[in-house]
Amino acid sequence: MKILSCNSNRPLAEAISAYLNIPLTQASIRRFSDMEVFVEILENVRGEDVFVVQSTSYPANDNLMELLVTIDALRRSSARRITAVLPYFGYARQDRKTAPRTPISAKLVANLITTAGANRVLTLDLHAGQIQGFFDIPTDNLLAEPEFAKDIAANAADSGPVTIVSPDVGGVVRARAIARRIDADLAIIDKRREQAGVSEVMNIIGDVKDQQCILVDDIVDSAGTLCNAATALMEAGATSVSAYVSHGVLSGGAVARVTASPMEMLVTTDSILATEAMRVAQNIRQFSIAPLFGEAIRRISESKSVSSLFH
Repeated sequence: MKILSCNSNRPLAEAISAYLNIPLTQASIRRFSDMEVFVEILENVRGEDVFVVQSTSYPANDNLMELLVTIDALRRSSARRITAVLPYFGYARQDRKTAPRTPISAKLVANLITTAGANRVLTLDLHAGQIQGFFDIPTDNLLAEPEFAKDIAANAADSGPVTIVSPDVGGVVRARAIARRIDADLAIIDKRREQAGVSEVMNIIGDVKDQQCILVDDIVDSAGTLCNAATALMEAGATSVSAYVSHGVLSGGAVARVTASPMEMLVTTDSILATEAMRVAQNIRQFSIAPLFGEAIRRISESKSVSSLFH
């Protein structure tokens, strides 16, 4: 087995490598003067089971191209099997036509990864589970729910009753799964989005008075939804509000928005490399999913069950 890292999130790849006690495969991934991507694998990978770690986060197009070129280089180097390890799968929010004459870009990216030569995909908390069906190769979608549940139990158990809150109707299944794991109540934020990137909290379904409220979501980008939800929950009588999110995109002024919000803590995985603003923010924390990915990679390599990780 070989582990190869592209450039989007090398610290996570190094942590996965350390968990598996396997050194990262040496490769040169660089740019020509016109920003063309060039990849050279510096070790023999013929007949090897190779896992390529690359989040297609900002800059999404550059990181996606790095992944595709690296997969092609491995295929032409006679790797036996190539697994694209995508801690964060960019373009996942474009999983359906939302208006006439718009693309389904998640399907396009799935086709590109398959055509480049990947034999399987390993990712975390897809924005929509049906994206697995966009791939014509085996796809394992890991869940952060067990890790969130452990972290919540360790940090919130002694501070009063806990209610898990879904920031929208679409995230109810995820929130319910975590609430079940820690035996907590469930609440739902009913919001109406008037335009892209702007959300308005309308109503809270459930009793949150005198509760530690923990918002759970898969992606935080502008953070408008979470911050509005946190404000609404505090106004409804919650004692505190925190949030657990799988992918901390946090673009634009999101970090400043979170810092100024009533949220005590926003917890994200390290599926996306933290920016300097995230690292210095007092109420943003990352925890590592390297052990989860490392164990999944080991099981895939040894042809063992991955789904049993979550039972």
